[in-house]
This record gives sequence, structure tokens and C-alpha cells, in this order.
Amino acid sequence: MKKLAFLTLIFIFLVASCAEDNDDNLTAANATVHFNFTHNWDNTPVTNADFNTIQYTNANGENLSIEKLIYLISNVTFEKSNGETIVIPGYNLINLTTNSNLTYTPETRIPEGEYTNVSFTFGFNNTDNYGTNYPDLNTALWSVPEMMGGGYHYMQLEGKFIDNSTAEIGYAYHAIRAVDMVSDAPNLIFEDTFFTVNLGAISISNNTTVEVKMNIAEWFKNPNQWDLNLLHTDLMSNFNAQVMMYENGQNVFSLGTITP
Repeated sequence: MKKLAFLTLIFIFLVASCAEDNDDNLTAANATVHFNFTHNWDNTPVTNADFNTIQYTNANGENLSIEKLIYLISNVTFEKSNGETIVIPGYNLINLTTNSNLTYTPETRIPEGEYTNVSFTFGFNNTDNYGTNYPDLNTALWSVPEMMGGGYHYMQLEGKFIDNSTAEIGYAYHAIRAVDMVSDAPNLIFEDTFFTVNLGAISISNNTTVEVKMNIAEWFKNPNQWDLNLLHTDLMSNFNAQVMMYENGQNVFSLGTITP
């Protein structure tokens, strides 16, 4: 009986040890991922230390400054070769003006391994972009007026430029869902202007940091060469301007350095 009891204790110990090891392995196999958002003007780094000085030239030949850059990304998605996708709900409001949220670490941990594509949404999709869902965004004055359909901004890029008369005037390049205000609310006509940014294949281990690069110059460049003399203000209510921003945004983001 003593021998049997002894063997039983050993068996229980081994089972418990195996269970503990499995739990440890499960924990170790799930990774925390960080996204680091950096900014450049055609490969020249841009930080808020570079703000408020007219030093950039856009594709249309206009000299301009940057005084404010805030934008929102949401629904980071990881895709595997077998078709499995992991969507991390939530958003990050990147504010280069105040150096806020330049690094985004989703609370959800994902399995380590190879992913064929990692992507995110620029702005909010239509499911998320409505009402007053996000009190913190409302506090940040990020909402869109109800007369324009409500929801939230996708980006606010502001500064000054030298116009055709050599005067220094302000511009406000604000991206929202495109709205044609030919009729009063609630009969407004909308066109989706959020878009998916595909970063490509990434190998994920614990504490991998993924650099996401924004080339600010691309907002003014391709495929629509932006003329600030014509398009520098009242752009939120300009349906065609919002569609042009959407088209130019396809080339703005790219994958940078991945560490470790």
C-alpha cells in the first residue's frame, strides 16, 4: 500500500508538472507586438521639432510647413497562409504634434510565427465610424459635425504654405468619410474613404516591434498632384477632395524596420 501510495504521488506530480509546462508553453507562444509609427518627407525624417518652419516642397512646387499631424488607425489584422485571420479590435490616435501614441501596443497577444500579411485600417470602417462611440475621441475634438454625417476624422494635417501671391496662408488637410452635401441630413450621399494598409509578410515573436512609416509628401503627390492654392481649406465638405485624399493615401504608408 505504501508503494502504491508513493507511485500515485509521483503520478500526480508528473501530471501537474506537465500541465504547468503546457501552460508555460502556451503563454510563451503568445506574443506582445508593438507598432512604432515614424514619419518622413520623401525619406527625410520628420518629428515635431521640424514643425512650424516652411521647409518642405510638395509635388506642385509649393513651399509649406507642418504645424499639426494627427491620424487614426484601427483594426490591426494578422493573416496566416492557411487563411486564418486575427483581428485586434480597437484603435490608436497617433499625434505627432504632441508625440503621443507613436508606439501602439495592442492588449491582445497573438501566436508567434509567420504571417503572410499584417494590415490595419486607416481611419474607421463604417461599423466603427458612427455616433459618439468613443468619449476620448470626442474629448479630443475628433468628431465630425452631424450636418456632415457625424462619425470621426481620419486625419488632421495642418500648416502654412506660400501661395501664388507669395503670401503665407494656412492649409487644413482633414480626411473624413467623403460626403456629398447636395441634400440635408439624413439624406446625405457618402463614399467610403477609409482604406486598408497592407504591410506584407512579417515574422512575429514576443515583443516584436514593427515600424510603420508615413511619407507625408505622398498625401500631396500620387496619383493626384495637389494644388494647395485651390485646395487648402473647407476640404471636409468637398466630396471630390476627400476622394482624392483617399486615392493619394494608398501610397503613404510602408513597412519599415522589424525588431527583434
